[in-house]
Amino acid sequence: MKSGKEECPTIGIDLGTTYSCVGAWQPQHDRVEIITNDLGNRTTPSWVAFTETQRLIGEAATNQAASNPSNTIFDAKRLIGRRFNDTMVQKDIKLWPFKVIPVAGTEDFKKLMIVVTYRGEEKQFAPEEISSMLLIKMKEIAEAYLGRKVKNAVVTVPAYFNDAQRQATKDAGVIAGLNVMRIINEPTAAAIAYGLDKQVSSSDAGKNVLVFDLGGGTFDVSVVKIKKDVFEVKAVSGDTHLGGRDFDNRMLNHLVSEFKRKHNKDISANPRALGRLRAACEKVKRLLSSTAETSVEIDCLYEGIDFSCSITRARFEKMNMDLFHDCLFPVEKCLKDAKMEKSEIHDIVLVGGSTRIPKVQQLLQDFFEGKELCKSINPDEAVAYGASFHAAILAGVGSAKNPILMDVAPLSLGVSLYYGDMRVIIPRNTAIPTQIIDRQLSTAVDNQVSVRFAVYEGENPIANQNNLLGEFFLYNIPPAPRGTLRFDVCFNIDVNGILTVSAELVGTDNKGKITISNHSGRLSKEEIDKMVKAAEKYKAEDEERKKAINLKNKLENYVYEVKGSLRGFAKRINIKDKRKMGDAIEHTAQWLEWNHLLAEACKFEEKMEELKSVCEPIIAKMNQQKDDSTKKDVNRASPKIEIIELD
Repeated sequence: MKSGKEECPTIGIDLGTTYSCVGAWQPQHDRVEIITNDLGNRTTPSWVAFTETQRLIGEAATNQAASNPSNTIFDAKRLIGRRFNDTMVQKDIKLWPFKVIPVAGTEDFKKLMIVVTYRGEEKQFAPEEISSMLLIKMKEIAEAYLGRKVKNAVVTVPAYFNDAQRQATKDAGVIAGLNVMRIINEPTAAAIAYGLDKQVSSSDAGKNVLVFDLGGGTFDVSVVKIKKDVFEVKAVSGDTHLGGRDFDNRMLNHLVSEFKRKHNKDISANPRALGRLRAACEKVKRLLSSTAETSVEIDCLYEGIDFSCSITRARFEKMNMDLFHDCLFPVEKCLKDAKMEKSEIHDIVLVGGSTRIPKVQQLLQDFFEGKELCKSINPDEAVAYGASFHAAILAGVGSAKNPILMDVAPLSLGVSLYYGDMRVIIPRNTAIPTQIIDRQLSTAVDNQVSVRFAVYEGENPIANQNNLLGEFFLYNIPPAPRGTLRFDVCFNIDVNGILTVSAELVGTDNKGKITISNHSGRLSKEEIDKMVKAAEKYKAEDEERKKAINLKNKLENYVYEVKGSLRGFAKRINIKDKRKMGDAIEHTAQWLEWNHLLAEACKFEEKMEELKSVCEPIIAKMNQQKDDSTKKDVNRASPKIEIIELD
């Protein structure tokens, strides 16, 4: 592999449900560096907020969430690639303070949009747009650190993400102006980080590693065999709707009930109060990982009522015990699919912030009969670390060996048969990239002249109970008795896990093909182009806002500076100049107070020039008078020296 600096850096991004993280390979140190954001934090909240004046991303969005709940978006990852009438979406909508609405689509597959008020106007954003804003933020963090523009990225997704969710994540990258070189699974990226940390490549026998990835909104389990620079995923399982946010929601419901019990008031319909409680719940959850008891203290939570409640670790564990146990079912399923026993797992790697919960660790350890858990890698950064290393491999930089990644398809893929059954063509946990051709399909009725190929993913034997990815038709089929005409159906999955399906009537040139990127849930090229332009517009607005803030600060500093000068000249300045300068300062200060949020950059520049035109001539005159006075004082104080010539 080449070493040195590449012309265009390639970064690795862990686009998380609650927090995101970015890293890049550093040639000078020959290792991956996790990059800190503008506040010095190595993870950035996956939150986007819209106000009357600006768009906020990251910590800035979380800080104002309590006062602006309906326009503060979080958990966008739980919406990406999903349809409005999805059961999980309907469940989450009841808990979110922001509004989610259905848009154009069929009854079975309605797209969804997030509705906010931005700069006094109602705006609708697709989940891909919100995710793209987070990707833009991570890109800017990387560019600020690297000092160069970034175009290429490797982005991670949960292993159990379906095709629509993977495609939507790629679309978000396009909207963000990134070339997403590869979509890789989060547990696979974490396994790379583990392999680098443990230098597993030096072992001849290799290791079987179980990656237990419990994050803020998704849960994945992967069994990975690591041997001599080969990372082979044997099986994956998980739940795209289980994580720390669900634990927070359980505690939130408990605190709402406590408030009602103590004060006989229901705050469940008050977004502002719920927002403050939700923030407290996450803080309490974190504290309970290191202490046995803590408390919630919120002043004036609702109608001027202060709220105080004590929470013990035992109480927290009791309210979430069923969710904790739910984490073990995918582990059992993953081991079964990998055809391994518990004793064959050499290491259990914990990834994701929710794995810090002591009860989760205890249940997992008990499941593996007391085996020690691997906590040597940072659970918040491991995914971004592995993605960044893989990004360096793809970009051809660094000095490390090029590992081979062998991932798997997380869900079974197939087509719907005539009577509604699902014919599986690619079973789940098949190694990818792969191509499988099924030559057993034929016409179902006599004299059939067209055939519909509906592509599904999922494990239910009934096709329409699974996720419809897309469909296409073959027409002009020659009439014949049922079963006499046969079709070759080819399923091809590339390294990104993206599927292409084709069908051909055997013995003819009659072919059909679909890349599963045009199904009803995905954004069209026109929609993506529109969102790219919107992203550029919002970026320009953000830059204009930053410029306005800088100019506002300069103007404020200048006002304080000339106020100080006016006080310094108080004894020497004449009444007319003093009044003129004082009026100009007072007028500017009042204008700043009234317009500090709404004014454009050019207005601050105009006010600066206006104030300078009044103050600078007076200050210059006062300085000149001071210099003249100083010279006179020096001349009076200097003794006269007589020069005497000597013989």
